[in-house]
Amino acid sequence: MNKIPGASQLRVIGCHGCGLVCEDTLDEAPDKTGQARCPRCGAALHRRHADSITHAWAFLIAALILYIPANVLPVMYTKLFGSGGDSTIMSGVIQFWQDGSYGIALVIFIASIAVPCTKFLVLGLLLTTSRWRSRWAMRERARFYRLIELVGYWSMLDVVVVAFVSTLVKFQVLSDIEPRIGILFFGMTVILTMLSTMSFDPRLIWDNH
Repeated sequence: MNKIPGASQLRVIGCHGCGLVCEDTLDEAPDKTGQARCPRCGAALHRRHADSITHAWAFLIAALILYIPANVLPVMYTKLFGSGGDSTIMSGVIQFWQDGSYGIALVIFIASIAVPCTKFLVLGLLLTTSRWRSRWAMRERARFYRLIELVGYWSMLDVVVVAFVSTLVKFQVLSDIEPRIGILFFGMTVILTMLSTMSFDPRLIWDNH
């Protein structure tokens, strides 16, 4: 089986701004700013994101730190028939499940517990194996990256659910729901994991191919 030539062998480079495949002239004729530019959109061309793994690790570690208060601190206050109390993410899932709101409980559990933990594990795996230039399961790792990149767009479901439920309950006289500080930490965790995913350059997976 013949080996498929890479971009370096073909001397081409993809623009991250518009996707145009350009001739790789990074070592020959940079512009006045010291960078080669895309002929279509003018964006700076680069073979790899600078310090991709370092930046991705920084965002990921920050997300892990903020995920602790996001789970420990209350995310919403629930008041029903004059009595109420604060609830964390997990206690909220249990409460909705016990009240028969299985759909909301399942959505919150998947968006707040299952998805973030999966993203932490997958991103850690991608960053570690890319740092050590591992050739293990490169195709599968690339698929994992595309998966967490896709899932990232739906990571704010928990915040949306809390806001939606709070709005609905406001119309009822004897009950009330208000967001609490924990939801802020969770939102910051989601943003940081998305930034970590965006900072990682998936081409690093194939560099040792």
